[in-house]
Amino acid sequence: MASHRRPKPPRRNQTTVLTTAALAVVALSAQSASADPVPDPTKKGVKAQVDRLYEEATQATEKYNGAKEKADGLEKDVSALQETAARKQADLNSMRTRIGSLAGAQYRSGGVDPSMQLMLSTDPDSFLEKASLLDQVGARELSIFQQFQIQQRGLQQQRVEASRKLADLEATRTELRRKKSEIQGKLASAQRLLNTLSAKEKARLAAEEERANRDSARVNLGNESSASSLAAAAFDAAKSRVGLPYVWGATGPGSFDCSGLTSWAFKQAGVSIPRTSQAQANAGTRINSLSALKPGDLIIMRTDLSHVGFYAGNGQILHAPKPGAQVRYESIARSGMPFMWGVRI
Repeated sequence: MASHRRPKPPRRNQTTVLTTAALAVVALSAQSASADPVPDPTKKGVKAQVDRLYEEATQATEKYNGAKEKADGLEKDVSALQETAARKQADLNSMRTRIGSLAGAQYRSGGVDPSMQLMLSTDPDSFLEKASLLDQVGARELSIFQQFQIQQRGLQQQRVEASRKLADLEATRTELRRKKSEIQGKLASAQRLLNTLSAKEKARLAAEEERANRDSARVNLGNESSASSLAAAAFDAAKSRVGLPYVWGATGPGSFDCSGLTSWAFKQAGVSIPRTSQAQANAGTRINSLSALKPGDLIIMRTDLSHVGFYAGNGQILHAPKPGAQVRYESIARSGMPFMWGVRI
């Protein structure tokens, strides 16, 4: 006969244990849903993180390049202002000496009234001639004094401008140091991630880079001509750098970052273009269609315009792609960076 007795309620300590366990399960479920994903320890996950860090480092590099270009310009401005101020100070010193001499002469000769000098003069005609000369001297004195005042005001303006430029230069140098630290930090983080890979995974990544370099050596660029002899000359200069390493902030001739390569190449062709990819993006005639590009045109990549290279023909870009890579040709479609527009210098 079945029992109809109600089951005994669990003891208090049992209830506490069960409740705690249930809460723990809920908490763990919530954490797994909301916490940041654990880094993927596989080669694919590490490579994705390293590529992201390299991209962020190259973006910071272009900002560093812009700050360095500004600092270089400010240094030249400050030097020119200081040289001008030194010349003005020398002119002022010379004028001050002349004014002092004239003032002394006036003091020494000013004690005798001109009418008395005329009365005492044995040669009135000679005296009148001297008086006329003294009037001319007075006019010259006034002119010298006016020039002195103008030079003095100019010198003060030069010094104020130099002080302003120096303050701007110091702020820019601070920004340079900050960007340099940021870049080095990202590259160090990337290296630490790479160090977590096994020897086999490192070998696979090295093989991928080597394959990209081999593909670059075998690339078919077609036979399309450049838009101008200038673009052709710059492109030829860039082609001579294939195989050299990417180094952030470098402008050649033995290593380059992306905008360092393009600015160096145009310099070899006799043309100066801006240092950074963002500035180069607006340095010439914009070409919005990829199909309208000619070899030697600049090609601007990424939405923040932080990458630049040369259009090489047949859908290829010649560029310094990233840290750890060489200057090489790559397919634009496979570069992993969105095309923004081209620039014809």
